Amino acid sequence: MSTTPRPRNLAELDAWIEREGIRFFKIGVFDVDGVMRGKYVDRRKLRSAVDKGFGFCDVVLGWDLHDALYDGATVSGWHTGYRDAPVRLDLSTLRRLPWEADTLLLVGSFAGDYQAVCPRSLLGRTLDRAGALGFGVEAAFEYEFFLFDETPESVREKGYRNLKPATPGMFGYSILRSSVHAEFHHALLDDMAAFDCALEGLHTETGPGVLEAAIRHAPGREAADQAALFKTFAKVAAQRAGKMATFMAKWSSDYPGQSGHIHVSLTDPKTGRNLFHDPGKPFEMSETMRQFVAGQVRYLPELLSLVCSTINAYRRLVPGMWAPTASNWGVENRTTAIRVIPAGPEGQRSEYRIAPADANPYLALSAALASGLAGIEERLELGRPVEGSAYAAATDETPEAAAARAELALPTTLAEAATRLERSALARRAFGDAFVDHFVATRRWEDQAFRRAVSDWDLARYFELI
Repeated sequence: MSTTPRPRNLAELDAWIEREGIRFFKIGVFDVDGVMRGKYVDRRKLRSAVDKGFGFCDVVLGWDLHDALYDGATVSGWHTGYRDAPVRLDLSTLRRLPWEADTLLLVGSFAGDYQAVCPRSLLGRTLDRAGALGFGVEAAFEYEFFLFDETPESVREKGYRNLKPATPGMFGYSILRSSVHAEFHHALLDDMAAFDCALEGLHTETGPGVLEAAIRHAPGREAADQAALFKTFAKVAAQRAGKMATFMAKWSSDYPGQSGHIHVSLTDPKTGRNLFHDPGKPFEMSETMRQFVAGQVRYLPELLSLVCSTINAYRRLVPGMWAPTASNWGVENRTTAIRVIPAGPEGQRSEYRIAPADANPYLALSAALASGLAGIEERLELGRPVEGSAYAAATDETPEAAAARAELALPTTLAEAATRLERSALARRAFGDAFVDHFVATRRWEDQAFRRAVSDWDLARYFELI
């Protein structure tokens, strides 16, 4: 939970600014890829923006990661004149920036006609749906990211090849590595705590220079805000320390991919009681949790592009690389897409292991939550859990079981996943036609950009011998 007092109105904001000695003001929004876009404003502009909202060029919703204009989007384009889209700032996101003296940050959401395609607003609507069904939502994100002794200039000069990891070798859970580099670990822990993104765990993972950070759980939208801000400012912290961090789903074919697992539980809004826990049921799973997990499993193939939203994310979904390859579930099973964690009355939860580190937190949590809520509404029955390796082929499978497994096969490319989303009745019901059509158009743009590119693999494979 937040440690920063949250002003509720302009008067309280003014008092907080004076008390804290704030001199610089930064505001921002998150685009469809989860990239934070924003600017500095002066105090008068901040007050106006908090009071009445402000205009942000709608190109933020009409271009890709590299500011190339989409050619198939209707929300934004030359036909709109790239007008200002209204944005509303959320005072609940107020925090000081530990990396910038006397500076505050506020996050906003697109409003008006643009609200339908705003990732943060989409999550808000999904959380409202949970509330209407009588549920509160607790969530937590954990991220793996690689650190390099590189700069933005050096990685480009090297063509993103032969990069120097911050540490060598495969040192998962290494006390040696974290102790030798304690200054960076301590600074990240301290800064994120001061930034209201407190980490409950930070350790080395398997691979050169890779870390895993577990963000403390929080109510749904706050958890997603923390995740989105952590990804942005962990990269800031790394570059200020002379390093670079990447959250690519899979930056090297030699190492496992990078996950962005999402832990979710439903609660009683009045008491805070975990509604997933029932000590009298198998695996301590309440009927609500069984239906929720059944929905996550049933609808994951349709919603996968919201979670695995880049070309690169599908490089991670291969056997033996600590990532799921099918829509399935298991109890304390790290080879399945959904891992049920029987952790008692406080910690009983579903872990959405399909999510990569490069996912937009707002969209990934929306998918994890909307699918689970659909399972509750439809009273879906949960099948048997996977025991042992989910990568192992079933040798005694009945024809019926094989057909059911085929129905839950995951798309293997972004293009296929986008088409599944486009055809999904659940996605259109849960997220609206405007969002689905816009998001599908952006993913097809990403796929077209990929198919136009000639890769190193192409050259090595075909240049001489074909």
